[in-house]
Amino acid sequence: MIALWPDGAGRHVRSILCIGAHCDDIEIGCGGTLLRLLDRDDPPAVTWVVLSSNAERRAEGLASANNVLARARQKEIVIGELRDGYLPYLGEAVKDFFEALKPRVSPDLIFTHYRDDRHQDHRLACELTWNTFRDHAILEYEVPKFDGDFGAPNLFVPLDEDVCDRKIRNVMDHFRSQQDRRWFTPDVFRAVLRLRGMEANAPSGYAEAFYARKLILA
Repeated sequence: MIALWPDGAGRHVRSILCIGAHCDDIEIGCGGTLLRLLDRDDPPAVTWVVLSSNAERRAEGLASANNVLARARQKEIVIGELRDGYLPYLGEAVKDFFEALKPRVSPDLIFTHYRDDRHQDHRLACELTWNTFRDHAILEYEVPKFDGDFGAPNLFVPLDEDVCDRKIRNVMDHFRSQQDRRWFTPDVFRAVLRLRGMEANAPSGYAEAFYARKLILA
């Protein structure tokens, strides 16, 4: 496994945009990587954007986002109220949401959904991320679910076990409304981290994985 950047290269990431269709997507998909970046002595600023919610999920999402972003240099949390599961059928409203976001932020790095995710809301979020932010580094994260849409990611971020524990604890503590789902369990989240850690030959055995569809090495 070859590291493209030496230790400390992440310090060039001064601002991050995170996009999720639902209130737990960002935490599940890239929560560990965010915690690792925010553990730096000079943590980045983060804009945290969720497209859909209701009153219960909004409260959960705000508490979770604030917990993850506790060390952010600056933070902005935006949680929309579009209808869960219906985003492709609300296309104009979702497009307007992204157009309103575009002039507000120009991040060094963007995290969004995987383009081949089986969830229709996730796919649209990814499509509009690329449509809106054409000159930015974008990494697509994965979310486990019963659809069985895991693929072969090509970028890995090794994580210490402590970071993995913090990620999982945050998800389980804050998203009580989701814990009736059979896949929403600590062992599933840890299994994903362990599998990707094995693929990355991570020293700790754990990693998060992303799809880097288009990057430029300058």
